[in-house]
Amino acid sequence: MDLRNFFGELKRRNVYKVAVAYAVVGWLLIQVATQVFPFFEIPNWAVRLVILLLMLGFPVALILAWAFELTPEGIKRAEDVAPTASITPRTSRKLTVLIFIAAVIAAALLVFQFTRKSGTHAETARPIEVQEGNRGTALPAISAKSVAVLPFENLSSDKENAFFAQGIQDEIITTLSKISGLKVISRTSTATYQSKPGNLPEIARELRVSNLLEGSVQKSGDRVHINVQLIQAENDAHLWAQSYDRQLTDIFSVEAEVAKSIAESLSATLSPREKERVEAKPTNNADAYVLYLRAREYQTRPDNLLQDFQSAARLYEQAIALDPSFALAHARLSATESTIYHFFEPTETRKQKADAEAAESLRLHPDLGEGHLALGLYFYYEKADYEKALQEFHLAGIALPNDGDVGLYIAAVQRRQGHWTECIAAYRAAEAIDPRNSVMLYDASQTYFGLRDWRTAAERMDRVLALSPDSLNVKIQRGYIEFFAKGSTAPIKTALDQIPPNIDPDGVVTCARWEVSLMDRDPAAAEKALAQCRLESVTSQTGVPLPKSYLQACVDLVRGDAKAHARFEAARPILEMTVAKSPQDATRHAQLGLLYAFMGRKADALREGERAIQLKPISRDAIEGAAAEDFLALIYARTGQLDQAIARVERLLSTPFAVDYAEESITLSDLRTRWQWDPLRNDPRFQKLVSGPEPKTIYK
Repeated sequence: MDLRNFFGELKRRNVYKVAVAYAVVGWLLIQVATQVFPFFEIPNWAVRLVILLLMLGFPVALILAWAFELTPEGIKRAEDVAPTASITPRTSRKLTVLIFIAAVIAAALLVFQFTRKSGTHAETARPIEVQEGNRGTALPAISAKSVAVLPFENLSSDKENAFFAQGIQDEIITTLSKISGLKVISRTSTATYQSKPGNLPEIARELRVSNLLEGSVQKSGDRVHINVQLIQAENDAHLWAQSYDRQLTDIFSVEAEVAKSIAESLSATLSPREKERVEAKPTNNADAYVLYLRAREYQTRPDNLLQDFQSAARLYEQAIALDPSFALAHARLSATESTIYHFFEPTETRKQKADAEAAESLRLHPDLGEGHLALGLYFYYEKADYEKALQEFHLAGIALPNDGDVGLYIAAVQRRQGHWTECIAAYRAAEAIDPRNSVMLYDASQTYFGLRDWRTAAERMDRVLALSPDSLNVKIQRGYIEFFAKGSTAPIKTALDQIPPNIDPDGVVTCARWEVSLMDRDPAAAEKALAQCRLESVTSQTGVPLPKSYLQACVDLVRGDAKAHARFEAARPILEMTVAKSPQDATRHAQLGLLYAFMGRKADALREGERAIQLKPISRDAIEGAAAEDFLALIYARTGQLDQAIARVERLLSTPFAVDYAEESITLSDLRTRWQWDPLRNDPRFQKLVSGPEPKTIYK
């Protein structure tokens, strides 16, 4: 066949135009399918079927265009139509119009999508606003397989079931975190958003994800109705949606199905091991699971209050009583006990409980990521065995590749080891991935605070407050950072003035009001704060419970009142008992040593201060070791050991974490303001120290 005649015949029979028209219309049909099918809950395989049929239909359309011709009498074989009777020129004009219209629609859709993508890329390409050490660090690209689970709407008639909706959201995030092919944002980051917000593209940019999962939960008796939908935020495309109406005992299969459907929608492949973890059922007891969800709500509250952790522990114990084989509840209880031990009550009972619960969780489920996380916390908080802690966190990370807590605990251990550069790098990496995680931002702020980078610490703390505006501790600590930077107590008082008088969890507000009043040398205001407190002891920022008799004795000491000694004597057996209950806790020994110093019991004071140093030297714990050194410096000052006190203060002014939100803190603002350092005021060496600029904190 003559090729020129063949191509000419292709043109005459409109095969070229049919090919172009088919391609353009087919592309439009694919776009419609991908956008509309998810809205009607049509499975994803239907979209793939449409694409496959269109691909198979393309050669068929070309063959039909060549073999047949449309005539006024109907469709005829091309060979049966005489050239003089052919109407292909008229058909060609119609095809041209069809192609033009379809091309215009396609072009408009392409422009729309390109504009949306360009806007998103322009936003996400901006680097995080950082301080000197982090300027110019570019953000990583947003993964197409990234997802954030927004707070689920509580549709239950009993609004007390709000914890249940939050718990289902939390457990779906936990299940998704087991899939390494996905990037999953923490619940901490999404907690500040409303259920079903309208500005999805903006939220996705803030969270640095491509996809958002919305949902609602309605619990009635032992039945649960759950609606979920996965949305591609950039173009509001509904990728997948499903409704579930199940018995409460079958809720775990819903969490697994949701996770697997999301992974399929985002083309993330589950390994056999991950599939097994996702489908694992933590308990068969519905009542135990409800108690577990209640406990999680207390455990994950942002203020880190003792009373909340105690409530969580009680609820976990009740859940375990209903189902002793509930490995996940054992792991969470262990983590809660470790937290209470570390921050509030370092007793042998708490230590043994944390160890036993972690061991039981791993006996029941040896590969449980939360079990390894709990055991890692035990080695970190109770044993200060940082190498073993890191080993367990590594195992937890394998089982929970998307759990942000694992990375934060690793960074925290690096901080304890004094690996400051690695620690800061870890927090910066976490911040770039999950920029609205208030726990991560708070921990990062505390790191910069410990290095006396007040500006960066304040910036991170402000971001925490924007995410958790009701956090009392953060408000108070933000005021302290301003005090350390500028030497004025006004920001602390401003923060305290914003807190209603009847709000005083664990006595932390009373403690701050008492302390700032004595900084201002206003014993009457300090006494008033104590009188308004209904508690017999308050939790200081060091975590040591201080009896009101101790606080009142300090007020008397500032006044020069002789009653101080009797009140210190009343506090003495209480603080001695805290040491007896926690003999390995350096901070409690140091606090008792300071009490002895105030009482003039020099030998006892020095013994307890030096014992604290022995228990937690800086070489073993860069944070608690520095605090113990601070206490010893203050004990030297209060017992007349001026040479030792000044030499130690001079060194600690440039030591990481020799700063705290409490009386032993050592910064120039503390030394200039706090009454505890008054015995050094007339020493020329001390005067020279406080009159100069603050030394640069030295770290590697």
